[in-house]
Amino acid sequence: MPVSTPRQTLNRLTVIVLIQWMGATLGLPLLALFLEHRGGSPHIIGFIVASFFIAGVVTQYFLGHLADKFGRRPIIVLSLVTYGLASMTYALPLSAVWFTLTRVVQGASAGALEVASMSAVAALFAEGQRGSAVSRILAAQLMGAAIGPLVGVAASVNNLGWVFFATGVVSLVAAVVAHGTNVGDRAYDPTPLAPLRWNRPFAGALVAASATGLAVGVYETCWSLLMHAHHASTLQIRLSWTMFALPFVLLSRTGGWIADHLNRRKTALFGLLNGAAFLATYPHIHNNVVMLFVGSAESLGAALSSPSIVSMLSQGAHARELSRRQGLYATSTTGSLALASIASGFLFTINTALPFTLVAIVSSLLAISTLYFWRGVDGRITASATPDSSPN
Repeated sequence: MPVSTPRQTLNRLTVIVLIQWMGATLGLPLLALFLEHRGGSPHIIGFIVASFFIAGVVTQYFLGHLADKFGRRPIIVLSLVTYGLASMTYALPLSAVWFTLTRVVQGASAGALEVASMSAVAALFAEGQRGSAVSRILAAQLMGAAIGPLVGVAASVNNLGWVFFATGVVSLVAAVVAHGTNVGDRAYDPTPLAPLRWNRPFAGALVAASATGLAVGVYETCWSLLMHAHHASTLQIRLSWTMFALPFVLLSRTGGWIADHLNRRKTALFGLLNGAAFLATYPHIHNNVVMLFVGSAESLGAALSSPSIVSMLSQGAHARELSRRQGLYATSTTGSLALASIASGFLFTINTALPFTLVAIVSSLLAISTLYFWRGVDGRITASATPDSSPN
C-alpha cells in the first residue's frame, strides 16, 4: 500500500483537483467556437456541452459504489488516465459530433475524481477535522475554475486542441502521483457492501446539495446573459467570476475552522439562505460595478458555510460507505444544476428576473426543510465523536 501522511495526501489531492478543474475550464470560453469550426450546429454544440454533466449524473453513484468496494486509489488513477486520454482527442482532426464521446468520458472521469477525492479526505481525517480538510479541496475546485478560463484567453480557436492535449499530459502525470498516494484505502474486503445507511445528517446534506445545485445552474446559464442585459463589458463579465472566486479561496480555511469548531448545522442553513437572498437580488442591481462587489459579498457567505454543508454529508458514516454518500451528494448537486440550467434559459426569455427569483424561492424552501432533516442532530463535533450508528 502507498505510504503518505494524511496531510501529504491532502496536499497532493489539492494540487490534483486544482489541475483537473483548471484543465476542465481552460478552453470553455472558446469551446463552442472550436466545435463550430468542426462543423457543429448550435443544437449539436449544446448537446456536446451538456453531455459532460449528464455523464456525471449517470455515473457518480456507481463509481462511488466501486470506490467503496475496490478502493479509492484505482478509481482516482483510472479517472485521471481516462480524463487525460480523452483530452488528447481534441488534437485529432475529428468532426464535432465525435467530441460528444470525449465530453462523456471527461464528465464521468471528473465526477469519479470528485467522489473519490472527497471521500478520501473523509476517510483520512476525523470528523472534528474534516471541515478544514474539505475546505482545501473546495478552494482548489473554485481556484481551478477561476484560473482556467483566464489562462485559456491566451489560446486561439486554431490551437485549442493542442491546449487540451497538454492538459491531458498533465492529467497523466497526476495519475502517477496519485498511484503512490495513500487515500485511506484498507485491505480489500471481498464481502458484499452493507446497504447504504440513511441518517439525518446525510439526508439533510442531499437536500442542501440540491439547493446549491439549483442556484449554480441559474448562474451557469443566466449570469452572463443578465450582465450583458445590463450592458456590462466583456471585461466586467470575466471579472465577476474572478471576484467571486477570490474571496472564497481566501476564506475557505476559515470556513473549515467554523465547520470543525462551531455549529455546522446552523452555519450550513445560514449559507443556503444567504445564497438564495443574493440570487434574488441580482436582477434588481443595474450598476455593473456594484454587481462585482455584491458577488464578492455573496462569496464570503459561501466560503464560510460550504465546508459545513459537505461535512454533514459524512457525519456518522461507516468507512465503506463514504464514497457512495459522496456519489449521491455529487449526483444531487449535478442533477439539480443541469435541471436549473435547462429551465432557467427558457425562463430568462420570459423575464430576466424570473429564473433568479423562482430558484431563490425554491432554494429557500429546501434550506428551511433542513431544519426537519437535521432535527436532533448535534451540529458541534468534538474530538471524541464517533460514527453514528442510528438509522434515522
